[in-house]
Amino acid sequence: MSADPDEELVRRVGAGDPAAVQTLVARKLPRILSLAVRMLGDAAEAEDVAQETFVRIWRHASSWRRGNARFDSWIHRVTLNLCYDRLRRRRELVTDDLPDMADPSPLPDAREEPQRIEQALQAIAPRQREAIILVYYQEMSNIEAAATLDISVDALESLLSRGRRALHMILARDGVHD
Repeated sequence: MSADPDEELVRRVGAGDPAAVQTLVARKLPRILSLAVRMLGDAAEAEDVAQETFVRIWRHASSWRRGNARFDSWIHRVTLNLCYDRLRRRRELVTDDLPDMADPSPLPDAREEPQRIEQALQAIAPRQREAIILVYYQEMSNIEAAATLDISVDALESLLSRGRRALHMILARDGVHD
């Protein structure tokens, strides 16, 4: 495995170097936010997850040691886990309260393809969504994404294939793709 490009920076963060903290945040925040927004579909929640991710980095930077995965893979895994914690809490919210009125927002316009794709992403199986987000949106290699998900490359490729098929079916059904 090649040298981890973040190893020295993480060591400096663990030593309390403020410049290293700034550099790490500047380097990683956009990708972490992007991942969380795509997983949760909510920008405010994604910001909370990103903040929690960086708190964990700061707490564990001094003890982090390069193992089987690169630092980037580790923080993506932390972010995914925090997203799943929030998604589980959403499912656990049970209420007897009915909304006072119907949602007045208009139905999405079919020309808003990016929004439809985001909605379709939310509709596919979670593991397929993780694989697609890591490879296509986070631009990880299949090897890096498989390490992040703690699965084999073959299993990742299977998830990607099934996920692409599911997205295609949803978007075709909604009239976005033929």
